[in-house]
Amino acid sequence: MSEHPSSFADLAVFRPVRSGNAFEEAVERILQAIKLGVVPTGERLPPERELSARLGVSRMTLREAIRALQQAGYVESRRGRFGGTFVAYRSSSAPHDPDALAKVVAGMSSGMEDVLTYRWVLEVGAARAAAARTLTARDREHLVTIQAEVESSGEDTYRQLDSRLHLAIAEITGSPSLASALADNRMRVNELLDAIPLLRHNIEHSHSQHRAIVQAILSGNADQAGTAMAEHLEGTAALLRGFLS
Repeated sequence: MSEHPSSFADLAVFRPVRSGNAFEEAVERILQAIKLGVVPTGERLPPERELSARLGVSRMTLREAIRALQQAGYVESRRGRFGGTFVAYRSSSAPHDPDALAKVVAGMSSGMEDVLTYRWVLEVGAARAAAARTLTARDREHLVTIQAEVESSGEDTYRQLDSRLHLAIAEITGSPSLASALADNRMRVNELLDAIPLLRHNIEHSHSQHRAIVQAILSGNADQAGTAMAEHLEGTAALLRGFLS
């Protein structure tokens, strides 16, 4: 399996827990990394010593969290020279069940419009900030590579990789705080997205919009990047409102 250096997305997700609920928050952080594609299916989580330090929890607490996720089928442990804890999770689209969708919205800590408004502010701002920044060759390659992976994804991995692309845009702004806020918001957005069906036409349209966003960022056009991102988010919001209203 491939190894990669820590990115802002890694740091945004694998950050110290904020309360006394160390076990619960450790589980939350690892699930966030898995569901957002920061650690893709089949890849290995950071070593136990490193991960416990980054989360600010004891190694015993981390082992308990990983054991719980293993029992739930999100990760699997492998022994031997190339062993470790590997992501086993595969996302899948849920059927369009009106009752299930209603429960998703009712269970959210805030309303759908609040989630979508906050998303618009974060992601349009991130696109503009990324385009306004002088990007390194690595930044540019990172963005192009992930955008290509989204376009080649199947239905079982699309939403995970789509999340990863949006996180990548926040990463290259150079702001860990922005990447962290966007990662938290994306988890709330994904609660909604996972409850509605994947539509092939929408995926194809999203690919086109992603290309426009990435091209605007790479060309350094902040206004165009912001406009393209806003259009993309409005399309997603329209689908969510259509299914959930």
